[in-house]
Amino acid sequence: MGTIIKTILCVDDDKDDLLMLREAITKSGTDYHIVEAFDGQHALELLRQMQLENKLPCLIVLDINMPRMDGKQTVVALQNDNDLAMIPVVLFTTSSSLMDQRFSKAKNVSLFVKPFTQQSLAEIAGRIVSHCRI
Repeated sequence: MGTIIKTILCVDDDKDDLLMLREAITKSGTDYHIVEAFDGQHALELLRQMQLENKLPCLIVLDINMPRMDGKQTVVALQNDNDLAMIPVVLFTTSSSLMDQRFSKAKNVSLFVKPFTQQSLAEIAGRIVSHCRI
């Protein structure tokens, strides 16, 4: 039997940030399949498809500031869905505002501020993937 590869859904409207996060997660040492979405609405569509295929991710990494459906709206939608509420969610954003910190605490999701260096990104990626659950 082959090794089960864990899937992480990364949701961010910035393609460069998605690429950097993908590379940092890949370098974290564990083999992850990364699925990308460009906003919360796209993420929910992907999750519904993944659910039909019985292949839900072990973790969802969400940016906060996105068009159509932002990260906060997505967290609320996920937590209101019995099947998706069990998936751990991490907010990964440039925002360090007190309101966003309060939101993450109230919704019981971890918040990581996007770093400016590759070294700190690698460290944060390791902490982010530690939230992954099968």
